[in-house]
Amino acid sequence: MAAMAALQSSMTSLSLSSNSFLGQRLSPPTLYPVPAKPSEKPCLIVARLKRWERKDCKPNSLPILQKMHVKVGDTVKVISGRDKGKIGEITKVFKHNSSVIVNETNLKTKHVKSRGEDEPGQILKIEAPIHSSNVMLYSKEQNVASRVGHKILEDGTRVRYLIKTGEIIDNAENWKKLKEEQKKTEVAVAS
Repeated sequence: MAAMAALQSSMTSLSLSSNSFLGQRLSPPTLYPVPAKPSEKPCLIVARLKRWERKDCKPNSLPILQKMHVKVGDTVKVISGRDKGKIGEITKVFKHNSSVIVNETNLKTKHVKSRGEDEPGQILKIEAPIHSSNVMLYSKEQNVASRVGHKILEDGTRVRYLIKTGEIIDNAENWKKLKEEQKKTEVAVAS
């Protein structure tokens, strides 16, 4: 305690001349550090993101998911970027950062090391995600890209349709075909 009192007295006696830069006495040091503001609660749910990517969270720590105008199985046309003009089908959707993977577009080269002595290293072409604002729904029948609209049919179902052509995108037949294809791929992967 005596050392603290000596330190405080030496600090108060130390003053700079009035012609100097500051001209004020130095404030004595505080005994306890000032508590910082508590940081926001970190997001506990982890989506498959890179280490440097950040995602916005709701108060309950769940990631914020954006509404998107495209779904898995939609045929889209890339409207900007290196692959502008390419047409493909959406294979995967990431709602936390509004990006999609389109079949056979935005191909990146990935170098894979060998895992064992018997398995050689290889160079693979993988499809990288594209932001959903860079794709537009595409009509195969009329070969035109269009924005998407929403309407309610007579039976009360809400469907998406192409504004330019009026073609309905969401119908039961398309979803049945999509589910059958997914089951076939799962069976093929399992065997």
